[in-house]
Amino acid sequence: MPQPLPPAVDDAGQHPAVRSFKLRGRIRAGQQAALTDLWPRLGVDADGGPLDPVALFGRMAPLVVEIGFGRGEAALAMAAADPDRDLLAMDVHRAGAGMLLRDAHDAGLTNVRVLVGDAVPVLRDRVAPGALDEVRIFFPDPWPKARHHKRRLVTPDFVALVASRLRPAGTDGPDDLGGRLHCATDWEPYAAQMLAAVEAEPLLRNGSDRSDGAGGSDGFVPRPSWRPLTRFESQGLAKGHVVRDLVAYRRAG
Repeated sequence: MPQPLPPAVDDAGQHPAVRSFKLRGRIRAGQQAALTDLWPRLGVDADGGPLDPVALFGRMAPLVVEIGFGRGEAALAMAAADPDRDLLAMDVHRAGAGMLLRDAHDAGLTNVRVLVGDAVPVLRDRVAPGALDEVRIFFPDPWPKARHHKRRLVTPDFVALVASRLRPAGTDGPDDLGGRLHCATDWEPYAAQMLAAVEAEPLLRNGSDRSDGAGGSDGFVPRPSWRPLTRFESQGLAKGHVVRDLVAYRRAG
């Protein structure tokens, strides 16, 4: 069973660190039952040694990490449509984890595992460099108030961490674009921050410059057909927000 998140501290273990999330909401009986019953088989503890994808999934396959999956609808749909890749879905909220565990079990999916905890130390301490095929961050909390901007997840330091964990281009042959970072947001100032962080990272190449026409002229790309419309996205569109997809690929080396 996932344990309560420990107090956030800096590397010296002395001062509170800035979190990109705020725990909220209650967990319902059905969600707790899913955590209790399914965690031993589909759950991944936030703490521990290096993650072993083969031990987690029982096979060697490209590994995708989704950070902040909410209720898990998009994560579930994408995993079902892409059975040849494995998904490690991370979120800090137990209620959503219980829902995703239950739905993945009911759908008979074998390529989904769920981790409850802060993704930053997991990526930093438990994921090997070059181990990930993709990192997805769909509609993270925009923290719109200026005094809360420091809590936004997608910063230059975080993008550098993600880039280091993505598979370098050329790993699977000369036409291999490399591991992919895919972000989406309906908050324009956050989209601009994400774009600046990606374009400042030397290990990444913005996917909008692709020559196959899949890119865009403003640094963003149209929503790929394989990314499901999420609940948060629908809410943003109903309010007249513009949704931005940002895709970047790990360079060679």
